[in-house]
Order: sequence, then C-alpha cells, then structure tokens
Amino acid sequence: MSILQRYVLRQLLGVFSLTLLSLTGMLVIVGVIGEATKNGLGPQQILDILPFVVPSLLPFSIPATYLLTICVVYGRLAGDNEITAVKAAGINPMTMLMPGFVTAAVLSLATFYLTDQVIPWARSNVERVVLTAMEDIFLGILREKNHYSDPTRGIAISVRAVEGERLIEPHFRYQLPGGPQTVNITAREATMRFDLPGQQVLLSLVEGQLVLPGGDQATVADEAYPFPLPMGTNVPPPRDLPIQALRSGMRQARQKRESLERRQVITTAFALSHGEFGYLMQPEQKRQEWEINGQQERYNKLYTELHSRLALACSCFFFALVGSPFAVLQGRRQFLTSFALCFVPILVLYYPIVLVMMNLGKDNVFDPALGMWVGNAGMGVAAWLLLRRI
Repeated sequence: MSILQRYVLRQLLGVFSLTLLSLTGMLVIVGVIGEATKNGLGPQQILDILPFVVPSLLPFSIPATYLLTICVVYGRLAGDNEITAVKAAGINPMTMLMPGFVTAAVLSLATFYLTDQVIPWARSNVERVVLTAMEDIFLGILREKNHYSDPTRGIAISVRAVEGERLIEPHFRYQLPGGPQTVNITAREATMRFDLPGQQVLLSLVEGQLVLPGGDQATVADEAYPFPLPMGTNVPPPRDLPIQALRSGMRQARQKRESLERRQVITTAFALSHGEFGYLMQPEQKRQEWEINGQQERYNKLYTELHSRLALACSCFFFALVGSPFAVLQGRRQFLTSFALCFVPILVLYYPIVLVMMNLGKDNVFDPALGMWVGNAGMGVAAWLLLRRI
C-alpha cells in the first residue's frame, strides 16, 4: 500500500470510528429505552441488556455512518484540491478511492457476520434477561394497572390488588386454541410460580373456582394449576436466526409441505374413487390446505430473509461506490450537504425498493435471489456513471 493510500485510510478510519461511536451511542439510548418500555424492564435489567443491544444496532448504523465518513473525507480531499494535485501528478484518482472501497468491503463482511452470528446471540441473551425478570415485571404490571391481557395467547388477567407476591381476588380468563371457548378461574387470592423451562405458570389458588366452556364448575384449592406463560417466547422470527438455522428451517418447511401435499392427494383420490364428494368440503380438507399454505409461507419468509441478509450486508460496499465519487464531485460543498444529497435518494429509492422486493419475496411473487439485489444493482449503475466522470 502506497503512502497516499495509507494517508487516506487513516483519515477514513479516524472519522469512521468517531462517527460510529457517536451515532451508536445515541441509538443505544433509543434501543434500550424501547426495550425497557416494551418489556417493563427496571434499571438492573436495562444494565443487563445494554451489552447485547449494541450488536443489534450496528448493522443499521454502519452503512449510514460509513457513507457520512466517505462524504467527509473525500469531500475534504476534493475541497482542498488534493484530488486535483493527484491528477496533475499523473496518478490515477482511483488510487485514492481504493482504500474507501476496500474498507467498505471489510465492513460489509463484518456486517454480515453481525447479522448472522452476533445478533441472534444478542437477541437470545436479551430474551434470557427478560424471562429471568419476568415474574417481577409481570407483578409490576398487575400492581400498576390491575389488568394484563395478551390477545395473541388468549390470556386476560385482572386483580383487585397485589400484595407482595399475592394476587387479591384474581380473575383469569384463557381462550382455548382454535375457537372462542374460554376457561375462567376466580379465587379469593392466588400466588404464581413461573416455570420458564415448561413455558407455563403454576397457580396456587385459595378458594378457587373453575368454570369450563360448557358451563360446568369445579372448586380448585391447594394444588398448582398450570396456566399459559404470559409474555412467553414464540417461535423466533427469521431475522433472529443464523443462516444455518434458516437453511435448516427451509428444508424442514419444504419437507413438511411436500408430505402434506402427498397426504392431501391421497385423501382426495380416495374420496373421489368412492364417490364421497362431500368429504372434499369437510373441515379436515380445509385444515390440510391451511397447513400447506402455512408451511409455504414459512419457507418464503426464511428464503427471503436469507437473501435479504446477504444483500443488505453488501449495501455498505455499494454506498461507498456511490458516495466516494459523489463526494469528490461535490467537493466545494459542505460535507453535510454532500451527505444529504447522496443519502436522501438512497432513503427515498433504495430502501423502499428493498422493502417492496422483500414483501414480494415473502408473498412468493418475485424470487428473492434476484429481487433483493435490485437495489444494489441500481446503486452499482449509479456508481459506474459517477466513476466515469472522475
């Protein structure tokens, strides 16, 4: 590496480190407050999740931070006529742009590693902290609001008061999966023990009364009654899975879908051969169709996440391809003006295109293997036009 390239690299690394530290610090505050508000975390829990929030924010802050770094460094070099001096000396200006491109490629690899390995690890640790503190969080919500509901799990709990760990005059309402039927439990008081491995709560009731969906009643006392875990964990979304898990999930979803389709074909052929046409309209057939569609939807989401992760990780490199020549051409402007003129089109065009292609991929309308790279391809064309002018 020449002296000139080392000079540019030092400029890039210095500005990037300072900018990334500042921007990530602001985002950490926002991220921690968001997690605390969402999960009702206390000060100790906030301190516990703080080391795991930072890796989750870096993939979002690195591309914008590096684009700002490019605009600052190359804008200053062009504004001080250093690019002109390099040309006058007979040196190809690409010599000065190359450190920016190489650094961007390294940052793209680092971003990909963060999204593939570090972020799933960080999210699992945040989940662990929240689950560990769940009992305190849950009792705090009931103590403050006297009510808690989770429509996704069909759970609703109301109490007259909370004294220590005792729930005074609690009323538990649980909607059974697959229908509007509900189980109601009332008691003079109750205590709750959280069974995190079993994903359930064990209720100890005093003068408890159980009302079943059919209207039958039963007295419950001096025994632990299992109840679904409030604020429990669901199946992790694709964004929280490493690529190995994404590929494994795709394979499992495809195999389940194919097995369900074979079963549907066999049952349909059997019904037609025996003239049982009414069977084709039975709930069993509709349930099979729903399961097939669910497995296909799961496969599409995992497949889209796989390619979107690769494409978005490379965005840092394509931002540098566009930002470097643009900053040189806009060298007489303030660096914030150059950054705004470069980033606003990216914000208005690049990210909407990525989101549209992501939704089309999840809906199985457009192949994500091609669609997720449309935005980067557009950036590459813009970079080629700008580099020609330099």
